[in-house]
Amino acid sequence: MAGRLHIAPIDFSQLLPDLVMDMPQVTSANLAPRRMLSGIRLEAGRLHLGRLFWGLTPPWLTVLDHAPHCARAESLAERRMFRDAFQARRCLVPATGIYVWKSQPRAKQPFLVTRVDRGPLLLAALWCRFHTSLAEHTDSLALITVPTNALLAPLGDRLPAVIPSDDARRWLDPQTSVESAQALLAAAPRELLGAFPVSRRVNNPANQEAACAHPVGPMLRHQNPLERR
Repeated sequence: MAGRLHIAPIDFSQLLPDLVMDMPQVTSANLAPRRMLSGIRLEAGRLHLGRLFWGLTPPWLTVLDHAPHCARAESLAERRMFRDAFQARRCLVPATGIYVWKSQPRAKQPFLVTRVDRGPLLLAALWCRFHTSLAEHTDSLALITVPTNALLAPLGDRLPAVIPSDDARRWLDPQTSVESAQALLAAAPRELLGAFPVSRRVNNPANQEAACAHPVGPMLRHQNPLERR
């Protein structure tokens, strides 16, 4: 799953040059669910960066603690909670890493999953809107998870789907068919992502210092045969 995110400042002029920044990017060394984060949506034909609550809260949800922060890609078209949003309200969460916890005999070890080149990630998500009054509303989202690839499977069985920047507009466009959108939800190529152990200080979401994301061991990454020589 994705219980925490690492979100460093991102150069959107390189990642998505036509992005409209409606609000400054939310950054955090250790972002937990039930917080506001930055999301990218397609509005009137342009990509916009705004803020949404991390935890999907459809209008009929009565208990906030039941708001899911993740949705399984395999069940998006079936579950009432996600079906309509997947068809028409897809978004992206820009991030620089995903924290996962590897089970070990004594205590779980946190790892940070990042791009091997430490570049930004665009995480697949869906969103909904809840009107709190005639004039006010809250937008919320859930990340979409897929099974991990063989390299990262020892750290956990699921991770958020990563959407290539070249496919961002296609993913966000509500005119894109559900079948085409579903095809973008796949485990990341093994060459794209790696992971390294980090301090257990990240276990407490109150810890927000940059040291939460500093490696305390080597990166687990795919090596092609030429690199092994």
